Amino acid sequence: MSEPVTMDTKLYKLQDQRALSMRELLEYFTRHGSMRVSDLHLKVGVPPVYRVDGSLQKLKGPPLTRETVLALARVMLSDKEWDQLEQSRSTDSSYISDTMQFRLNAFHDNDGFALAVRALDPKPPAVEDLGFPNDVWKDIVKKQFGLILITGITGAGKSTTIASLIDRIAETRACRIITLEDPIEYQLSSKQAIVSQREVGRDVPSYERGLRDALREDPDVIFVGEMRDREAAAWTLTAAETGHLVFSTLHTRDARGTISRVLDMFPSGQQDEVSNQLSLGLSHVISQKLVPRADGKGRVAAMEILNNTYGVSNLIRLVKLEQIYTQLQSRTKDVPDERMLTLERALSRLVREGLVTPQEAEKWANHPNAFLDELQQVTSDADE
Repeated sequence: MSEPVTMDTKLYKLQDQRALSMRELLEYFTRHGSMRVSDLHLKVGVPPVYRVDGSLQKLKGPPLTRETVLALARVMLSDKEWDQLEQSRSTDSSYISDTMQFRLNAFHDNDGFALAVRALDPKPPAVEDLGFPNDVWKDIVKKQFGLILITGITGAGKSTTIASLIDRIAETRACRIITLEDPIEYQLSSKQAIVSQREVGRDVPSYERGLRDALREDPDVIFVGEMRDREAAAWTLTAAETGHLVFSTLHTRDARGTISRVLDMFPSGQQDEVSNQLSLGLSHVISQKLVPRADGKGRVAAMEILNNTYGVSNLIRLVKLEQIYTQLQSRTKDVPDERMLTLERALSRLVREGLVTPQEAEKWANHPNAFLDELQQVTSDADE
């Protein structure tokens, strides 16, 4: 009788005839840290591939076979998740080792099978270490109500930013916190707060149902993992409008695009109502990107920050979104009723501090010409 396959079974042979287990493949994250090595991709037909400092790097070994990928994935998935993979052709999961936590997505593709593994530290980093360009985080953790949207592409650190903010709230306030996540990424301790983390698919069937439940569970703070559809967006806006502090994420690249995306979730006949609701309920939009550092040692966060001041609220209500960038450019003082910043100014500051090269910053800018103008301005300010 053959021995059962476990996390320590040597399943992948390298070119030098050494063999690696799934546990050893994951230990690469531990050695270098999740801020540098963020993902592992296992796919039929290519060697294991890590994302290091934002770029893909292949292991020096033969292409993975279907049998090897299936075996590596099987040791990380429960029986229930494996059945879901067979029925739905994809499944989400998580795995906790002695030192780190991992978010998994197993799926079928044209070549047969693939697994994406995202590394997470067991606890979120201190909010001071995230790289906020001003003190806006201090305003956010003190807020009692309103909608905070953290946006960016996949892998931009949205969940990490929200987890750090909520963790600080849990440390400093006696409040009730409920999170709806798919899957749970960071384990949050209650501390002064009472924290309940619910995983969509395991503890609750959908974000919509979770939000309906949450409004009857006496929450002060709610985290909605993602505003995926109209129903989730409608309930998220309602929760913010009814006096709760609500955090959520969207896959948008800037503040203007974020507001536009929320409005576009609803039919044209509802958009006036939603724009009014959003103008009143929105607190902040933080759109972030992780940019490779100049020294090659990891990545640094660049953040565009929108504060829903009276002027911004009026623009949202009237759907004059093209004027929002001007507000971001002009209301930049580091005081509570301003603290706004364009991504281009944030990038130019990182260049001035020597953290990012000008060429790399320009690649990540949403508006390259505006970035060059900002870079020239900060350079002039530094020379004075």
